[in-house]
Amino acid sequence: MIALLAGGGLMLGVAVLAPQVPATLRSTLGLAPTPQPVTPAQAASPAQAPGQKDEGEAPEGGIRMTDEQVATAQIDVVEAGSGAVVRRVSLPGVVAANADRLARVPARVAGIVTMLHKRLGDQVAAGDVLAEIESAEIATIKGDYLAALRTTELVRVTFEREQRLWQRRISAEQDFLKARTDWQEAQIRLDLARQKLAALGLGSAEVEALPRQPVEALRRQAVRAPIAGRVTSRPIVLGAAVTAEAEVYTVADLSSIWVEMAVPPSDLTFVKEGMSVRLRGEGETRGEGRIVFLSPVLDAETRSARAVVEVPNPAGEFRPGGFATAEVATAEQPVDLLVPRGAVQQIEGEDVVFVRTPDGFEKREVVLGRGDTDGVEVVFGLDPGERYAATNTFVLKAELGKSEAEHSH
Repeated sequence: MIALLAGGGLMLGVAVLAPQVPATLRSTLGLAPTPQPVTPAQAASPAQAPGQKDEGEAPEGGIRMTDEQVATAQIDVVEAGSGAVVRRVSLPGVVAANADRLARVPARVAGIVTMLHKRLGDQVAAGDVLAEIESAEIATIKGDYLAALRTTELVRVTFEREQRLWQRRISAEQDFLKARTDWQEAQIRLDLARQKLAALGLGSAEVEALPRQPVEALRRQAVRAPIAGRVTSRPIVLGAAVTAEAEVYTVADLSSIWVEMAVPPSDLTFVKEGMSVRLRGEGETRGEGRIVFLSPVLDAETRSARAVVEVPNPAGEFRPGGFATAEVATAEQPVDLLVPRGAVQQIEGEDVVFVRTPDGFEKREVVLGRGDTDGVEVVFGLDPGERYAATNTFVLKAELGKSEAEHSH
C-alpha cells in the first residue's frame, strides 16, 4: 500500500513538472487536460482584440473607394506611359484684337448723324445697320444714278427703234450708229454712278431698290457692319457732324485674338514662326496658340523682335489690353514614364502616387527624375500600364491621413 502511494506521488510530480504528459495518463491520474496553445485568430474570437481592423477597413497604405466615389471626387485614372519633358521659354506679352478680324467703320459721307442703332458691347452680324447719316453728298450721288438710269432707258429705246428702221432700210445707217453710240455712253455713265454708290457702302440690293424709294429717303446713308463681332468703340454721338473719314464704330471679332510679345535676342534662336505656344492670362485664363509672325528686324529702342501669337478665344476669356505670359516649347526629351505633377504627393518626405486597386487605391513610393512645369519622370516605383490617379490626388492624401489617424488609435 505504501509503495502504491509512493508511485502515484512520483507520477503526479512528473505531470506537474512536464505539462506535455499525454492526455490519457493525465486522465488516469485525475489531472486537468493539457492547456492548448492559443492562435492569434482564436484569441480574437469571439471578442475583437484591441486595435483589430473592421472587415471593411483598408489595409495600411490603402484607401477603399468605389467607382462611384472616384467619379464623384473627379479623380481621373489613367495608365502609366511614356511622354516627353519639354524645355520652355517664358515671354511676357500683351493681348490685342486680331487685326485680321478688326473693322473700323467710317461714315463714308459727310453729314449729320441722325440714328445710332447699336450700343457698346452689342453683338452684330455682317451687314447690320449701325447708324444713319443725312447727307447732301449722298443725295447728289443717288440722284446722279437715278438720272443715269432713266437716260440709259430712253437711249436704249431710241437705239432699238433706229436699229429696226435701219434693218428695214427706212433710215440711214448714220442715224443707227449714232443711236448705238449714245446707248453705249449712257451705259458707261450708269455703271460709273453705280460704282460710286458701291464705294459708299450700298449693296446691289439697295441700289436696285433706289427707284422705288421716296425722295426724302435719298439723303439718308446707312452705315453697315462689314464683319460680324462686338461693338468695342462708338466715338460719335447723335446729332454730330461727321466727315467722310470719321470713325463711327469699331467692330471686333474676339473669337480669335493676338498676343504680341517682345522676344530678346538671346531667345531668338529658340523661337520660330509656326511654333505652338501655351498662354497664361490674368487670373485662371489659359489658352494655346501659334506664332504667326516673327519680325526679321529688331526694334531700335528695345533691341527685341516683335512676335505675334494667334490664339482661339471662343469664350472671350482673353481681353484685349490685358497681359499674358507665353510659354514656347524649345526642346523635348522623351522619357519612358511620365506622370502629371498633380499625380505626385509628398507624404512624410516621400514622393508617392496612388495606384488603382480593385478596392480603391494604394500609396506607392516613387523616385522622380527630370520634369517640366506639367509633368515629371518616374524612375522607379511605377510600371508602364499600371493605372494611377492623375488628378485631384489631394483628396486621396487626405483620406489616407484620416485612415492612418484611426489606425493609431
